[in-house]
Amino acid sequence: MKPKTVLLVEDNPDDIKLTERAFKKSHILNELIVVTDGAEAIDYLLGNEKTGRQPAESPALILLDLKLPKVPGLKVLETIRANERTENIPVVILTSSREESDMIQSYKNGCNSFIRKPIEFNEFSDCVRQLSVYWLLLNEVPSLKDTTTASSSCIPCSSPAGEPGG
Repeated sequence: MKPKTVLLVEDNPDDIKLTERAFKKSHILNELIVVTDGAEAIDYLLGNEKTGRQPAESPALILLDLKLPKVPGLKVLETIRANERTENIPVVILTSSREESDMIQSYKNGCNSFIRKPIEFNEFSDCVRQLSVYWLLLNEVPSLKDTTTASSSCIPCSSPAGEPGG
């Protein structure tokens, strides 16, 4: 089975290196694909008719910064959620933004999680490890072919006591 890929959308070279180091330190073997602006992220995910670029295989997870050149992260997120091919890919906002409005708008646009980047490397590395365990190992998403027949409602999980909603 081919390892799941992670798309990192980040324009800061230091944060890219930090994420790559955190993947290595945490022994995360998933391929990390890096794009450095919002337009490149959209082209990677959806292709580009003008350049003839075909969409890449969908990643299992997108780590998305908000402050990006060319196309801002919130617009990238909006585009991801508006396209049937990408609408179910988990998107984690990984940002240094401290703006409450960024968090609110990210959730309104459909992010799955909003995480402020820890400044200290060991904390950041632990954050990346935990993200990977949850989103790449535990979380399940429907395949593209399943989304056309999926219901819009979810069945609640059972709690340890067997009661719904746990």
